[in-house]
Amino acid sequence: MSLLTSPSDHAGQIHVMLVDDSAVVRGFLGRALESDPAIKIVASVANGEQGVNSTARHHPDVVILDIEMPVMDGITALPKILAASPGVKVIMCSTLTVRNAEITMKALQLGATDCIAKPSNSSDIHSSGDFKLDIVARVKALGLRKGGAPRPARAAAPHAPSGTPASGTFAGGHNAALKSKTAFELRKHLPGEIFRPNLLAIGSSTGGPQALFKVIDNFKNMDVPIIITQHMPATFTKILAQHIEQHTGVPTFEGENGMKVENGKAYVAPGGMHMTFARKDGGIEIVLDNGPPENFCKPSVDPMLRSAMTLWGSKFLTVILTGMGHDGLEGCKALVEGGGRVVAQDQESSVVWGMPGAVAINKLCTAVLPLPDIGPYVRQVFGK
Repeated sequence: MSLLTSPSDHAGQIHVMLVDDSAVVRGFLGRALESDPAIKIVASVANGEQGVNSTARHHPDVVILDIEMPVMDGITALPKILAASPGVKVIMCSTLTVRNAEITMKALQLGATDCIAKPSNSSDIHSSGDFKLDIVARVKALGLRKGGAPRPARAAAPHAPSGTPASGTFAGGHNAALKSKTAFELRKHLPGEIFRPNLLAIGSSTGGPQALFKVIDNFKNMDVPIIITQHMPATFTKILAQHIEQHTGVPTFEGENGMKVENGKAYVAPGGMHMTFARKDGGIEIVLDNGPPENFCKPSVDPMLRSAMTLWGSKFLTVILTGMGHDGLEGCKALVEGGGRVVAQDQESSVVWGMPGAVAINKLCTAVLPLPDIGPYVRQVFGK
């Protein structure tokens, strides 16, 4: 495997650049990613300054960017990388610390697309099979252009192998059906049918934090609870909850065991735990579930929706925002069968149209909307 190649040598593949001051981490990431023939590492560099220069030279599809590096750190390099190659997708890769979670959240606000917690030591690196599956899935989801096509072949490489485009179903990634079929039908409701939701549930993944800020900004003074599952690691979800409140003014908390669920407040499932609910002393409280991942995710949207239906019934609204995979699909099916409703983000405004595409194509949605229209639509449903 070569970690440094000409950008024209592997037409049809997803081109990735690695930026990390640890040669061990870069080697691990490179081997993990190039185990999939759809992915090619076109540059591997040790600091942000080299990353900026290499971005301008190679124009990768995806950059995996460390935070703490000498010469130039990741948060300084990020806007320069985005300027050097508009449209590049940047995944922030950092260790699980509160400081790094804060910096990562800032990076997402500055234009990074996603974040992932990297193994913290060599022992973790050699035993982290789940991490390898996760990073490959994220790169394949982000490296495909909208509609699922791989990067176009480059005329400068007439003898280059075509590579193998991402296809089929892979861990945490797109379902192949979403790449070729984007048509969907909205669910019809009877004229005059009354729908009074008593809960708002939101599921999101890749690209979700920025989408959450924009949507929840419309929900000040809502008279129902808001429950949220965003696929993020532990530590990061607590920071996410703080940033949602700072950006929107909606009181927002990372879910904890025994926390009361109250109207007008939002609750974010903590990284590494499913968020479920139980009735106690006349109210509803959060119960964290340390069971196995569902849909390769923990927290997962589906257990949150299943649990919510046992307490709030099916008369609630679920919003599925940008994200890879199909987490939330089964929960939304059950919700709709019971009389609930689903709204999905549209393909054009989604970073990855996996989760929202799954519910849209399965004919579960009352509406499929651009991101700016979702908040106002939801307020209208709730009579606000």
